[in-house]
Amino acid sequence: MKSSILGWMHEGNVTIPSLLFTEYKNLNLNEYELVLLLNILNYAQKGNEFPTPEQLSSHMTLSDLQCTDALRKLIQRGYIEIMDEYSPDGIRCEKYSLEPLWQKLIDQFLLKEKADKEKDRKSEEQNLYTIFEKEFGRPLSPFECETLAMWVDDDKHGPQIIKAALREAVMSGKLNFRYIDRILFEWKKNGIKTIEQAKNQSIKFRQRQQAKNLPQDRQAPPVTAVPFYNWLEQ
Repeated sequence: MKSSILGWMHEGNVTIPSLLFTEYKNLNLNEYELVLLLNILNYAQKGNEFPTPEQLSSHMTLSDLQCTDALRKLIQRGYIEIMDEYSPDGIRCEKYSLEPLWQKLIDQFLLKEKADKEKDRKSEEQNLYTIFEKEFGRPLSPFECETLAMWVDDDKHGPQIIKAALREAVMSGKLNFRYIDRILFEWKKNGIKTIEQAKNQSIKFRQRQQAKNLPQDRQAPPVTAVPFYNWLEQ
């Protein structure tokens, strides 16, 4: 009994990308094709890179003929390919390559990642409308909605930067789209792309305005006591 279990354990393991299990349906593969590909991978990892349909069918519920047909279709659809390989003594042999499958899997992963980012972006944009309406205390007008969309789509301002500009307008007591647009314009002109850069830029502007309003012989008080910068006067 123990020797049988040890023999089974010595069969080894097959390394399979988990992404293949989650994405095979999106790759237009059915369960029979997936298991067939896994069997090819299993044989390859054991040193047999060109198993026969008979060998493959021995581990499946498909017949030899069905395995042959499934292999042909997988090759035609570009999931596997047959490649020539030469041994050190010059003997030509054939092997299955799963490289096309891995390429399709990578493409699917990148496509899914792009779709997820787009979904997150749209969610953030929708959240922007909610935040603006909450701060304004009313639904946005069609013109304001169009302006908000323009900031994102045309001017390529990130949602976090737009939120920062909104906060700047709220704290300055000038809650209107013209003022927010001016803030975003100035930030873009000065290469401001992060929240930290925006904060630093605001501090610099306020320090500059503070210096203008104080007599030359007086030292400027802390920045926290300075009124917010009037972006429309820039």
